[in-house]
Amino acid sequence: MRTKRKSGVASFLSALSEPVVAPLRPPNEDLLKDSTSDPDLGSALRKREPLDTSIDRDQGGERASKRRKVSGLLGPGYEEFDASHLVPFVSKASELPKRLSKYFFQRERYFSLYSEGCLLDEEGWYSVTPERIADHIAERCRCDTVLDAFCGVGGNAIAFAKTCERVIALDISPMRLALARHNATIYGVQDRIDFILCDYLDFARAYAKLPPARRNIEVVFLSPPWGGPQYLLSSSTNDKPTSTSVEKEFSESSTSSYSLTSILPIPGDELFQVTKNIAGNIAYYLPRNMDLNEVSTLGSEGEKIEVEEEWMGDKLKAVTCYFGGLAAGQEDWF
Repeated sequence: MRTKRKSGVASFLSALSEPVVAPLRPPNEDLLKDSTSDPDLGSALRKREPLDTSIDRDQGGERASKRRKVSGLLGPGYEEFDASHLVPFVSKASELPKRLSKYFFQRERYFSLYSEGCLLDEEGWYSVTPERIADHIAERCRCDTVLDAFCGVGGNAIAFAKTCERVIALDISPMRLALARHNATIYGVQDRIDFILCDYLDFARAYAKLPPARRNIEVVFLSPPWGGPQYLLSSSTNDKPTSTSVEKEFSESSTSSYSLTSILPIPGDELFQVTKNIAGNIAYYLPRNMDLNEVSTLGSEGEKIEVEEEWMGDKLKAVTCYFGGLAAGQEDWF
């Protein structure tokens, strides 16, 4: 019998080095009880009886995602994962605020299964990684254990669950974690993801104190907040956009150079250094107008940094910067 219950992060870290075998274990129930004070959100995040999550692989070695056909949103048997009490399912652009309505037309680029009940909060509509890009990054980051440091509504975490044995997904928002779990359930990968309610910086500092034998995160994916849709106005001098500029529409030609100093919750170079204490294999997802001269200062001496442009059709959406063994030519660093 347990006589002393650890805090959420401590409880998770104490079990982090446990081997993961199929069926993969669901998130720690005590962790979720500790981390979530809202009873509604706690219900949405608590574990259920595990599904059959055995892993199939096709002839090419790809993990076959066991996608579940759902009725309504999550359907019978999945009620406790249904997050539709937090945000409504949006079926037409007019149901969104005017400033967000343009994103509705990209919904199936964000989630190919959007019509089966995927949910996004306001931040999710403008920050989620398009699914094809997320899938590509996940293939580049294929490993046993990957950390999604800012998981949001789950776009990247879902993709990582298709290529990695274990996904650790962090966020400071209990609502976004509930939405991410909801969306992962639609894709049938929720049991491959540990959803952890905590601040990434706290997690990173606690993880760095673990003995080497218990530190098994191989890849960290960083997609921190860029500062909202107005990130296109960010400049290398760290000028803050005015309230009127936040509401304007942005064209491709209106962009200025984006600085790491605009990254939240701490400047991007500091965030990167904190992350290196977890793993050297880092995928850093950054704005398309990123000042790459700043990125070039992040690597260690003699390290190659691979910068990959992420396009959707004829539009450049972002850049992903790969460090350590993720960069081409440095696979032996992995």
